[in-house]
Amino acid sequence: MKKLVIVESPAKIKTISKILGNDYRIMSTMGHVMDLPAKKIGVSIEKSGIEIEYVPIKDKDRVIAEICKAAQGADAVFLGPDPDREGEIIAWHIENQIKKAAKKKKQNIHRIFFNEITAPAINEAIENPSTVDMDKVNAQQARRILDRWVGYEVSPVLWKKIAPGLSAGRVQSVALRLVVDREAAIRAFKPEEYWTIDGTFKQKKDGFVAALTHIGKKKLDISDKKTADKVVTDLKKQSYEVESIDDKKRLKNPLAPFMTSTLQQAAYNRLGFSVKKTMQVAQKLYEGVPLNDPSTPVALITYMRTDSLRLSDTALKSARGYITQTYSKEYLPTKANVYGKKSKSKAQDAHEAVRPVDANLSPDSIKGKLSSDERKLYTLIWQRFIACQMKPAQYAQRVVTIKGGEYTFKATGSTLIFDGFLKVYGVEDDDKDKVKIPAELKAKTAITLSKVDPKQHFTQPPPRYTEASLVKEMEKEGIGRPSTYSATLSTIQARSYTKLDEKKRFIPTELGTAVTQLLVKNLPHIMDKKFTANMEEDLDKIAQGDLERDKLLKKFYKEFQDDLKKFKGSSKGAQREAIPTELKCPECKKQKLNIRFGRSGEFLGCPGFPDCDFTSNFERAESGEIKIVKTEPPKLLDEKCPKCSSPLRKLNGRFGEFTACSGYPKCKYIKQETAGFKCPKDKGDVVRRVWRGGKFWGCGNYPKCKFAIFDEIEEKKCPKCKLPFLIKKTSKDGNVTLLCSDKECGYTK
Repeated sequence: MKKLVIVESPAKIKTISKILGNDYRIMSTMGHVMDLPAKKIGVSIEKSGIEIEYVPIKDKDRVIAEICKAAQGADAVFLGPDPDREGEIIAWHIENQIKKAAKKKKQNIHRIFFNEITAPAINEAIENPSTVDMDKVNAQQARRILDRWVGYEVSPVLWKKIAPGLSAGRVQSVALRLVVDREAAIRAFKPEEYWTIDGTFKQKKDGFVAALTHIGKKKLDISDKKTADKVVTDLKKQSYEVESIDDKKRLKNPLAPFMTSTLQQAAYNRLGFSVKKTMQVAQKLYEGVPLNDPSTPVALITYMRTDSLRLSDTALKSARGYITQTYSKEYLPTKANVYGKKSKSKAQDAHEAVRPVDANLSPDSIKGKLSSDERKLYTLIWQRFIACQMKPAQYAQRVVTIKGGEYTFKATGSTLIFDGFLKVYGVEDDDKDKVKIPAELKAKTAITLSKVDPKQHFTQPPPRYTEASLVKEMEKEGIGRPSTYSATLSTIQARSYTKLDEKKRFIPTELGTAVTQLLVKNLPHIMDKKFTANMEEDLDKIAQGDLERDKLLKKFYKEFQDDLKKFKGSSKGAQREAIPTELKCPECKKQKLNIRFGRSGEFLGCPGFPDCDFTSNFERAESGEIKIVKTEPPKLLDEKCPKCSSPLRKLNGRFGEFTACSGYPKCKYIKQETAGFKCPKDKGDVVRRVWRGGKFWGCGNYPKCKFAIFDEIEEKKCPKCKLPFLIKKTSKDGNVTLLCSDKECGYTK
């Protein structure tokens, strides 16, 4: 009888099947199978402890049933979800479901861990099975319950106080606060003037630039043109001498191998990948990509959700061997480079840094066998891994000090004399020579000042966060964990709490600012960075077995309920929150306008309502200044309404521009884009609809018929089942796939 191996992702099935052979059957949970119920909290605090209600996730009953049935006939069951807390809870849920289905029959169930999908790693996991780690299960449950309490209990208060459909999150809301606080700092920033003065010096032929650093013993501090001009005039009167030349070697050490956060940052900065895209591509590289045989995917990297910098002895030997063969021993350190401290947690120390599975599988050796994105990310991971085990780069650095009267100039030049790890990882911008100092320059000799260049500058506000810098800040502050960064960044954008400027930097929306201000005021604990970071540390302690799950949850819930009670109380019968502005109402001339939030989004409104009902759209300038935007009047068209013959008109609505009858409200006709085929369910018209999440095709007889397609369509009959349309999916590379919407048909082109 076969042995059963259960993994998370169906993409791993082929790779692991090839490794283990015909004696094993590989099945997938396709992610989580159980969770808290969708329509209630599902968590209660009893005298005996915290009670958790789990239910099958929608459409997962069948998956659970099939796995349980297969387990009944298996000699042994190996639970192989991912080696993290989320993977552990999946393993625990599946184990419980199998035992429940087996009733009295004893099941031979094991938990296995592998950090890479290779034959040695998989076989070693099978030969050394373990049990489900209940400490990690408890840590995941604690995190899930904390998130459920915050999300389910805070969000309804936001609906009452600001607008329907809003959400709050334990990590999400604190990440949003970082963006809001940064924007507030930018708007409050007042630039200050300062001046720098460079001098061009010559001793023989070649000149070089040095910066004025000191006047007397004081560092240069010039804040206006008048002072700068005075200094420039005085500089021209002085005689100058090379006071000293300091030659030394400078080492630039290789960077550590990637962990999740540094991979996300480097992929953003070097490749322009979003955090979400990085994790999606990394997942494919981890699960396996077909190289020589399309039926045999090959895993290229180790598990990509980790905060460990540890490298296995096998990986180190592989890297050192590759470096010796390819770049010579000159590039190889005497001992392997070690990064980071050994983790206190055995579970965490089992993880490795993100690295290639095989150092010898260089990006050039598999060129043309990966997609463009896969090739770019794999190259980045491979280069960082090889580079981290190479010698430092060496620079010859020359610091020249020049004196004339009370003025001191300095110039620093550096030349790369040994590229070391840069041979693989590339030269950064700051390594390029900016100043070339003549080799024949001598100390204690006269030198001529040939040119003085004063420059005016202004101090700059702190920059807005990019995805990379926000991840870096979250990591620095201890907000969230590697597995949550991508989801957090996606959520604050999907909820319309933030948007991206033209340089892809985060700007908080008015809604995001209002939500943050309200939560900071009323729920100071969950919005505090240190509190959130300490909570993450406590979750780590639970995973290590150093803290009881229920002790942490009960303590949090008591403080949380005290704050929440006041928050809820302040929302009863109160007006919805608004952001005050300095703009006077143009109608009543009495009140200052407020920013309010309605079903159509944000708008300016007079607080004197109902006596004054002025409302208007608005825009906010970079400086934070708010301007009233006059709404364009509806534009009448030559086209007639098919229902009442009144002229149609173009209007701007909640979801953009649309065309409707000018006879509204007597005639409520709205022009819709109609597909060239009828609804396959009730033969009604299929029309284009718009909602907050975008556009979709739906039956015109809604709500009687709920037929809907959320993808683009191609009006061609399916060659297999004759449905009158095909779904059209276009990848980022521009490749188009046509497929039938009927899963049982399965047609794909």
